[in-house]
Amino acid sequence: MALSSSSSAQQARQALADRLAELCRDAGLSGRDIAERCDWHPSKSSRIMNARTPPSADDIRAWCQACGAEDQTDDLIASLRTAEGMWVGWRRMERVGLKQAQEARLPLYQRTRRFRSYSSWLVPGMIQTQPYTTAALQAIQRRRGLVDDVADAVAARMERQRVLYEGDRRFAFLVEESVLRSGIGGAEVMTGQLGHLISIASLPNVSLGVVPMRPDRERWPAEGFWIYDTAQVNVELISGYLTLTQPSEVAMYAETFTELAELAVYGAQARVLITSAISALG
Repeated sequence: MALSSSSSAQQARQALADRLAELCRDAGLSGRDIAERCDWHPSKSSRIMNARTPPSADDIRAWCQACGAEDQTDDLIASLRTAEGMWVGWRRMERVGLKQAQEARLPLYQRTRRFRSYSSWLVPGMIQTQPYTTAALQAIQRRRGLVDDVADAVAARMERQRVLYEGDRRFAFLVEESVLRSGIGGAEVMTGQLGHLISIASLPNVSLGVVPMRPDRERWPAEGFWIYDTAQVNVELISGYLTLTQPSEVAMYAETFTELAELAVYGAQARVLITSAISALG
């Protein structure tokens, strides 16, 4: 089963708190001693050591100085940045608009050679048509009250799709059948999008699987996620964007992808489901 949106970030924060507590013990100090040396309220050091309050970079500098462990400062601040970067709320990611959020992922896409994507909500961005992307980003912009740079964000996503056709990259896409039938943008947009999926599935470097709707599934749908090579997983959730790099966590999502892939249909069977969804649009 995939991890919750906060568990991995919390584990990273706990690991940092444990390292700070270890420095404290190695220096023969108590939490109260740290607070006194840093001129903090006594409860602050306790909250930091118990991972109830995340430290700032300045807190870490003061802590290391109090423990006589200034040589650990840079490494601990790097750990703090890692913990902070694992979980990013949508409002923070999109605070200056949608275009920057689209462009920020391009370097990751360019260095990845094997992509695995699972979606239970929408068609994955990499294989969306321009009208479908426009409808999706317009809905996000309105719902979140963002700067209206949808046209630029759509252009950035379309540009990012070039990686489908460049180099020796391989792509495996899995979508739930509900994604084909619960559309966005109206019948005309969905008809074009579903036809595009049939075309994309014919590319030699692309595998497209559809997980059929069934009453007896052994593996239930999960949150949408991307796996980049074996190095990173990104999970898109209602509240934010989760980045996982721990090998054990990447492996967990890879296992989930494999389980879902075994439920999917491909080739002619997938085309039957897609064309059926097109017919249902009238």
